[in-house]
Amino acid sequence: MDETTLRPGISKENRIMVKGEHSAKSVGSGDVKVLSTPSMIAFMEATSRDLVQPYLPEGCTTVGTRVDVRHLSPAPVGQEIVVRSELIGVDGRRLVFKVEAFWRGNKVGEGTHERYVVNLNRFLEKVRRAVRTSTYSER
Repeated sequence: MDETTLRPGISKENRIMVKGEHSAKSVGSGDVKVLSTPSMIAFMEATSRDLVQPYLPEGCTTVGTRVDVRHLSPAPVGQEIVVRSELIGVDGRRLVFKVEAFWRGNKVGEGTHERYVVNLNRFLEKVRRAVRTSTYSER
């Protein structure tokens, strides 16, 4: 990692159109056509990933490990939301973000998110080894 630039205080903002597939009704987390909590969290995770990816060495990425988010108010399907992520902590490979989502200037979600920096090839090999040594089989 580029220790000189991957420091707390960097931030990123994404504008995202809430589509039907992002609704609580569509993802099965509710009965209404508003932004679902799982979709909001996915947008927060993606914004956090996008924030730090340019600072990582070739072949590295981040994986989400923790989410602590409150969904405060609805955002309708067909409307644009703004998702913000700010890096607030760096502890070796562990990264902590403050995440927020807004619709028309009103906060619809807030919380923290944690990601770890991993070497993508080593991470995927670890997953392949786990699958090969697993006694689980699909039937």
